[in-house]
Amino acid sequence: MTIKLDMVGIVVANMREALDFYRVLGFQIAETHNDDMHVEIDQEGVRLAFDKLEMAKGIYGSWEEPTGHRVELAFRCESREALDQLYAKIVDKGYVGYKEPWDAFWGQRYAIVQDPDGNLISLFV
Repeated sequence: MTIKLDMVGIVVANMREALDFYRVLGFQIAETHNDDMHVEIDQEGVRLAFDKLEMAKGIYGSWEEPTGHRVELAFRCESREALDQLYAKIVDKGYVGYKEPWDAFWGQRYAIVQDPDGNLISLFV
């Protein structure tokens, strides 16, 4: 038996706010999805999905707000300049810049931002 990562799901308190953040990251998401309970974006074979809190409660039977950093979402940028520009754009739009761009000791240019639901999002090149 073989398994393949097919989808990463994110539970969101407010779909429009969450989708607006991921639009700033560069995802093409139609505004018509702002009130949907579930939204999926295909990323070349791996789906990124968003579920409203109410939907998660229905699926799992309950929902407790998680604490701590469990899973990293990391997005590769085209260049160092593109990473720096994207970080600045995210912060300029009022989102949390968790850690400004830096040259990591492992050789990558790296930055970390926070989405509206508190998830840490890594940007790298």
